[in-house]
Amino acid sequence: MFRAALLLLAVLASPAFAAAVQNPHTRVELIAESAAPAPGSAALAIVMTPRPGWHTYWKNPGSAGMETQAAWTLPPGASASAIRYPVPSTFTVSGIMNYVFEGESALLVDLTVPQLAPGTALPVKVRVDYLVCDDELCVPETADLAIDLTVGDGAADPAAAPRFDRARAALPRPVDWPARYARADGKFRLSVDTAGADDIADGYFFPDADGVLDYDAPQAVSRVGDTLIIETVAGAAADPGDVTGILRLDRTDGSHFGASLTARAGEVAAAGAPLAQTGHDPHQTGLPSVFTALALAVLGGFILNVMPCVFPILGLKALSLASGGHSERAARRDALAYTAGVVGTCVALGAAILALRALGSEIGWAFQLQDPRVIFLLLLLVTAIALNLAGLFEISAPRVGGDALAGRGGAQGAFWTGTLAAIVATPCTGPFMGLALGAAILLPPALGLLIFAGLGLGLALPFILIGFIPALRRRLPKPGPWMVTFRRVMALPMLATAVALAWVLGRQAGVAGMAFGLAAAVFLAAGLWWVGIRQQGGRSAAVPLVVAALSLVMIFQITPRAESSTASAALPNVEPFSEVRLAALRGEGPVFVYFTADWCITCKVNENGALSAAPVTAAFTDAGIRTLVGDWTNADPAITRFLESQGRAGVPLYLFYPQGREAEVLPQLLSESMMLELARRV
Repeated sequence: MFRAALLLLAVLASPAFAAAVQNPHTRVELIAESAAPAPGSAALAIVMTPRPGWHTYWKNPGSAGMETQAAWTLPPGASASAIRYPVPSTFTVSGIMNYVFEGESALLVDLTVPQLAPGTALPVKVRVDYLVCDDELCVPETADLAIDLTVGDGAADPAAAPRFDRARAALPRPVDWPARYARADGKFRLSVDTAGADDIADGYFFPDADGVLDYDAPQAVSRVGDTLIIETVAGAAADPGDVTGILRLDRTDGSHFGASLTARAGEVAAAGAPLAQTGHDPHQTGLPSVFTALALAVLGGFILNVMPCVFPILGLKALSLASGGHSERAARRDALAYTAGVVGTCVALGAAILALRALGSEIGWAFQLQDPRVIFLLLLLVTAIALNLAGLFEISAPRVGGDALAGRGGAQGAFWTGTLAAIVATPCTGPFMGLALGAAILLPPALGLLIFAGLGLGLALPFILIGFIPALRRRLPKPGPWMVTFRRVMALPMLATAVALAWVLGRQAGVAGMAFGLAAAVFLAAGLWWVGIRQQGGRSAAVPLVVAALSLVMIFQITPRAESSTASAALPNVEPFSEVRLAALRGEGPVFVYFTADWCITCKVNENGALSAAPVTAAFTDAGIRTLVGDWTNADPAITRFLESQGRAGVPLYLFYPQGREAEVLPQLLSESMMLELARRV
């Protein structure tokens, strides 16, 4: 009896416990209206408070963003309802409309409490996955929350009651206003009988489902008597059926509220007196538009043509251009085919990135190079190209450039040259590409693929210009014996690329992995040498081709090392990157952070040049600059998330944190003078 009394006293006296997680950009809490809920239904709330200038998303995020996901772990017999969201607000970035929450938002959930005896423990856990963004960046975050409840009499906690009152007041109101919609001529028109509410200054309709309307189009609001009419551009849904959503109404006194609506298809009157045209809110930012991001992608792709990782392919292009089309039609055909190969490969890679990210993978640009088996295949591909250029064998009749890759001339040869150029370009991120690719993975998929296509278009631009401008073609050297010598010379950078890939393979898969890769390359070379001998004798090369193909069997011996590779340090006072360590070092002094990968040629150029220069290392030591290195050679979700938080999709990324100040983003190509200037400023 005494123990029971103590237990009852503890239940009555204990306040509702709020479990909170402080993430880098958001504070997330799980609170209960009662710490001792009675069997039946009890109220919970996930309270999200982003940092000033940041926002989270409604259940339909609009053109971009992500709905908050809650995965509950509850005792047997208990269950949690779907989230009930407050009325959202609009947030426009570069013409892209988002439905968001700024400041604190409480997501209400009804907890079904089973019939249990008073005093029974009722632990509640939830994993909350959400996206938080500001004007420039979007960061996926996770909060694991838990509160311990005890079955009791359901008495509300006095401290929690006001918060739940505010949360319920922020919910949309259920109304019985008749609502109809019509879709015609690409327009979506909604009429709502507001039943005499004559103090309405503005309105905005948030549809529950995707495809009902074009989020980015403005909504024109007018009035005919008591009927409010909203007109905008229709969405992609062919037949949305009954349309549900929230009509947010702004009153003339500055207050607002939301009404839950269900609209059925029907006749909608012509527009009346206009109230407002919404859709371009005061949060419109000065970020580069989608078109600017596309322009940056094109420019970045164009610059890739002179980056170290793409240089070996330039010889193939030059040979193909010099020997390809002798007519206007042939030149244009080859240029378009080459462009199709480049753009198609970039779009395919972009689609793979976006699809895998949608499935929950944390990946970015050149993610495939984090798998040593892909490096193994690239090693064999580059070895075969080098041997072909050296004249050891021919794929068909003797041809040069991309024609050899295709096994035939003309458009197909140009197409495969373009495909090869895009594949070899993936280890590089040149100037202007970082921002463009960062935008591509955060934009809606269609716009993201457009950015990837722009990257391919930029990479193909030199070929397009020469193919369509006869004056440029006439400046190319005339075909002649020099082409054979030039072709042989171009085998050397391809062999150097093969050596670099073998080194990367060793970093990813260890010495054994590198040995298997080199053995496979030797086996492939022997088979292709046999192919060349058979070709010179006019005999079939089918058998030696099979022998050469057997080199692929060794891919099954390639496995990633259990431990991650560690990037070689180019600067003094270097530590592995972590956000926790970065936060600690920023309080002690200046910090330089760089993100690299062994397969990133641009990264290695910087590390073996500006970052390892003796004057730079001495200056960093004298200035007391600490350095953190994030090695992305193998997949690392923590680094991927941080790159995304900086608006980047891949490496390299260079950040300098002066003590007590925010990061400065450095260019992707560094110079010794630039690094010395950083040290002098400390």
